[in-house]
Amino acid sequence: MDLLDQLADPAVDLLGRVDGILAAAGAPDEHRLWPLLRQLRVLPGDAVHAVLALRPAPLTATGAATRALLGTYDEVRDTLVDGGSWQGPAAEVFTAHRDALRAYLVDGTESLTGRLDATAAYAEAVADWIARTRDALARTLGDVLCSAEAVAVVTARTDGGAPVELAAAEIGSRVLATVAEAYDRAEALPGQWAPDLAEVAYRPPDGPAVRPDGGRIAL
Repeated sequence: MDLLDQLADPAVDLLGRVDGILAAAGAPDEHRLWPLLRQLRVLPGDAVHAVLALRPAPLTATGAATRALLGTYDEVRDTLVDGGSWQGPAAEVFTAHRDALRAYLVDGTESLTGRLDATAAYAEAVADWIARTRDALARTLGDVLCSAEAVAVVTARTDGGAPVELAAAEIGSRVLATVAEAYDRAEALPGQWAPDLAEVAYRPPDGPAVRPDGGRIAL
């Protein structure tokens, strides 16, 4: 359980009230809440529910499980290293294909193992984004729950202060601003990782095939 989980119950109650006020009365004209609502297309309470549902642990576990598969590729690499005592033109062609396959499987970042490692790292990067997002939202909610605006929303009394609609708009804008920042970081992740996750094509070696008697086969 992290800090966001600890704040979940009071935060959900407060943001449910905020959503109700905003749905019934709206927000003041030109308030900074409006562009955030247009960007995210979600009310503050719904945004909090969405972040509460995000959990980093499954993706962290996926990254670890994916990296565990690298050992299997290492075994294949060791098998391909041993070419035996076969000699002759056909053996040379076989060796070229064997080396090409080994490169495709295990040699560097432009190989299947490189992509496997990058996939694991991408899963871990998304898990880190979730953890950071939850932490940022928890800090925002901690401040919001202790604010005068929260008192105004919960009691529906202003005592000469700002109207309840303005208090709800202020709370909503602070929450959505935090979520919008996290959303922008999430949108950037696929583009950042795309080169490392692109498909790797097998590149066969150059040269003609060889008949069993050592003669070349024209293709």
